Amino acid sequence: MTKKHNRKLFIIDTNVLLHDYKCIYNFEENDVIIPIVVLEELDKFKRGNDLINFHAREFTRELDKLSGDMLLTANIPLGENLGNLHIETKDFSQKVSVAFPERTPDHRILAIADYVCSSNKDKTVVLISKDINLRMKAKSLGIIAQDYENDKVANIDDLYKGIKIMEGVNQELISKLYEVPEGVPAEEFKIEPDLKGHQFFIMKNNGSSALAHYNPVSRNLNRVIKQTTYGIDPRNAEQTFALEALANPDIQLVSLTGKAGTGKTLLALAAALAQHKRYKQIFLARPIVPLANRDLGFLPGDVKEKMDPYMQPLYDNLTVIKHKFSHQSPEFIRINDMVKEEKLVITPLAYIRGRSLSSIFFIVDEAQNLTPHEIKTIITRAGEGTKMVFTGDIEQIDSPYLDTASNGLSYLSDKMKKQDIFAHVNLVKGERSFLAELASKLL
Repeated sequence: MTKKHNRKLFIIDTNVLLHDYKCIYNFEENDVIIPIVVLEELDKFKRGNDLINFHAREFTRELDKLSGDMLLTANIPLGENLGNLHIETKDFSQKVSVAFPERTPDHRILAIADYVCSSNKDKTVVLISKDINLRMKAKSLGIIAQDYENDKVANIDDLYKGIKIMEGVNQELISKLYEVPEGVPAEEFKIEPDLKGHQFFIMKNNGSSALAHYNPVSRNLNRVIKQTTYGIDPRNAEQTFALEALANPDIQLVSLTGKAGTGKTLLALAAALAQHKRYKQIFLARPIVPLANRDLGFLPGDVKEKMDPYMQPLYDNLTVIKHKFSHQSPEFIRINDMVKEEKLVITPLAYIRGRSLSSIFFIVDEAQNLTPHEIKTIITRAGEGTKMVFTGDIEQIDSPYLDTASNGLSYLSDKMKKQDIFAHVNLVKGERSFLAELASKLL
C-alpha cells in the first residue's frame, strides 16, 4: 500500500472540472486540491442550458455531498483507495506577483500552486489544467503542470479508421463476394483476429476489387454496393461505406470523421431523409462554440439571429439535397413539409436537452468540439429505436481545451470500435470541389 508521504498533490484548474466534473475521483490514492478561485469561477458558469453549465452545477453538488458537515479546509476523504480533497484559500505568492502583476483568476491559481509547492517540499505537486498557456506559465515558475489525460486516446496515430485495404486477396474469394448474397465467412479471408464491429474492407487483386462489410452477428463479409441515397451519389469507397453504415438498422451508433468537404454531414442527412418513415423525427444539431471564445450575448439580435450563423452550414447541406430534385417533386415537397411540421429539426445541441430521444435519427455535427463526457451524456439519453450519428473533423477543433486526442469524437471511435452496434468511417477524399481539396491539402 502506498504510504501517505509518497502521495502526490494535484491542483485542479476550473476547465478540468468543466470538462469532467467527476475528475476528482481519477487521481488514485493521491490528494486533490481545489483553489478557492476555482469555486468562484464555477459560480459564473452555473446558470445556463449548455453541458458546461451542467458540469459546473454537478460538481458543486458533488462537493456538497462529499463534505457534508465537514469544513472544506479539512481533508475530505474521496473514497476507498482514493486520496483526500480540500479547498486551498492562500493565494499570495511573491514570485507570481513579480512575474504576473495582474491579479487574474489564472494568476491566483498559480499563486496557490506556488504556495502549495513551498509548503510541501517533500511531495510532488502537479497543476492539472487544459489551458496550454497556464501550463506554460506554471512551468516558467518551476511548477510541474500537466494536461488532464484520463480520457485521452492513448495513441492518436493508431486511431481506428473503420476501413482496411487488403491487397492480394484470392481472386476466387472476390468473385464469391459478388456471387453469394448472404456473404462469405470471414474466416476464409484469414482476417478474424483483426476484426472490429462493423468494419469495412476494400479487397484488391490485380484489376479486380470489391467493397465489403463485416457483419459481427453472422461473422460473414458481405459485398457493399454503391447506391443513390435521397439524390446523393457516393463518389468514393469511403462515402459508399458511410451510407451503408447509416442505412443499416442494426447499427445504432455511427461516427464519421474527415476533413472539410468529404461529405460527412451531407451523407448523414441524406440517409436520415431516406429513412424518414422509420423514425418519428430527424434531429440535426451542433454544439455552439463562439468565435474568439466570446459569449453569444455579444452578438446582435434575438436568440434566433444569434444562432443562425452557427446553424447555417446545416441548412446549406439541406439545400444541397433539395436542389437534387425539382420543386414539384415529392422529395422536395416532403423536405419542406418535414421542416414545417418539425419532423426535421435543425437546432443548437443545447436546445435538445430535455427532449425525448426515442425513435429519432439524431445527427450531431462538429462533434469534435464535444468532450468525452458530453458525448457520453448525449448517447446515454438514446431511447428505443433511436440511431445516433456523430460527425466531425478531429483536426479542426474550435474548443481551446480539446485536441485531436482528447476530443469526444476521437474518444468515441476508440472506445466503441469493438461493439456490435457501432460503425466508424474515416472519409479521406474531399468531394466539395477541386479548389476546396487543393486548399485543404496545401494551405
